[in-house]
Amino acid sequence: MLLARGRAAHEDLMVDTVRVYRQGEGVFDRATGTTVPGPQTLFYGPGRGRVKPSSLSTAMEEEAGEREVVFNRYEVALPWGSPMPEGQRILPGDLVEVAASPDARLTGLTLWVTGVQFSATATAWRIETEDRS
Repeated sequence: MLLARGRAAHEDLMVDTVRVYRQGEGVFDRATGTTVPGPQTLFYGPGRGRVKPSSLSTAMEEEAGEREVVFNRYEVALPWGSPMPEGQRILPGDLVEVAASPDARLTGLTLWVTGVQFSATATAWRIETEDRS
């Protein structure tokens, strides 16, 4: 009963709308000279979620080629009972897209999954992500 109340309370904080998916490998189209994105596997959404900066770390700066890249870490929480497609799991490299948020700066943000947490006694399903901007 206490756990159910905790889960309901956590869901009340889920004011963002998110989508969790895996982007399929792109295919090069010789006729147009462009890469066509592969199919997406949708794991969740669009649905309720909570996106917040991770309390575990701060932004990291790295160099990729000649460009500086900042990795900001976020925790994405989904309702604990969110269903998954049969036989599928979210893996590092999958994506979380923030479709809508009361914080307009989050809307349109695409986050890369770095880890997933499971627990029978959790109040939400937590996904560790990073913004690779």
